Amino acid sequence: MKKTMLVASLAFCFLWAGSSNVIAQDNKSLWTTLAKVTFKKQYDEMLGFKVDVPIFSPEIKALEGKSVEIKGYIIPVEGYRGQKEFVFSAFPYNMCFFCGGAGPESVMEVVSKEPIKYTTEAITIKGKLDLNANDINRLMYGLTDAELVKSAK
Repeated sequence: MKKTMLVASLAFCFLWAGSSNVIAQDNKSLWTTLAKVTFKKQYDEMLGFKVDVPIFSPEIKALEGKSVEIKGYIIPVEGYRGQKEFVFSAFPYNMCFFCGGAGPESVMEVVSKEPIKYTTEAITIKGKLDLNANDINRLMYGLTDAELVKSAK
């Protein structure tokens, strides 16, 4: 996925502030599990100062590479390629991480198999959960091979 200046800027700005079975958790508990992350300060050679690096809980690590199902909102972010690559949030756009209403644990990068039509309503998707603790130009969580499970009513 091509990195964009917007994503790099957001990551810089906030500094981080398998199995074929789908892990069955309801929306609230999966986002709650993903929130079980702590951070440690670590010096970044490229940036020349300390950044917050995520430390994933054992519960989160157990989900890495697994297929999960999650409910949330598509966040329109310039630079993501149409409807196959987007940011997904536990909260609607006006309350999401990028607006300062939530933490970095409440968003993930999504790459879907097929385009998913943008809507302001909550949708449910499933895909393979990826964890990222090293690349500050990307979000902590990613969902690859994502598919729409349930669209907005």
